[in-house]
Amino acid sequence: MCLFSASWTWDEITQEPLAQLPWYHLITLLSKLSVKEERLQYAALAVQHGWSRNVLVHHIELRTAERIGSAQNNFEITLAPPQSDLVRETLKDPYKLEFLGLSADVRERELEQALVSRLSDFLLELGTGFAFVGKQVHLEVGGEDFYIDLLFYHIKLHCYVVIELKTTDFKPEHLGQLGFYITAVDEQMRSAQDAPTIGLLLCKNKNRVVAEYALRDANRPIGISKYELASALSDEWKSSLPSVEDIERELALGNDDQAPE
Repeated sequence: MCLFSASWTWDEITQEPLAQLPWYHLITLLSKLSVKEERLQYAALAVQHGWSRNVLVHHIELRTAERIGSAQNNFEITLAPPQSDLVRETLKDPYKLEFLGLSADVRERELEQALVSRLSDFLLELGTGFAFVGKQVHLEVGGEDFYIDLLFYHIKLHCYVVIELKTTDFKPEHLGQLGFYITAVDEQMRSAQDAPTIGLLLCKNKNRVVAEYALRDANRPIGISKYELASALSDEWKSSLPSVEDIERELALGNDDQAPE
């Protein structure tokens, strides 16, 4: 209670969004975050998306607020406001996919299958509003068959979201393929009530300058983000771990202790 009183003024508590959160949400904000601005930011997100306490903890631990709106995109030149701002704030960079338990050398089809098998976790990472339409969604264009990796519909944005997976570093030609899928969905699936289809390219890594150049020439709304399959250890943890030499030395000492006299 002392921490609660010292952290927020009366005006902050009686105004949105803190006043709309249950007590244990507020305790979570106080115990998990030490910076006032971050507490208010996560409080606003919790109210906006209707997060439970456990979901709030999940997003704090994954630093979701820092990743929202960070995907490289061309929405300002391909979408009209305010849709461009809404779409930008819907995508993240990077996407945290540690829950899949996959190694870095995973193949695209394996990554796709793992995401579908853990769909509830993937939807949680994507954020509020995403509805799964299907995987390897078939499109016929000019008598030829094409297949979208993952197709979603965003209920709040009222648009289809085409997700293309690349288990390699970003290449400019990836946008051509994704742009083609977006056009096909717009022509064959989008209704008059739907907003323009958007695309999200998820890749292993990217050169931000190369991605920026490629997006300038893309005429379809596209975001580019990385995915992470494993969290990197912080420098503090790395420094506390023993080196290979330390481990070998300890093993050698242990063997000497157990040697017969």
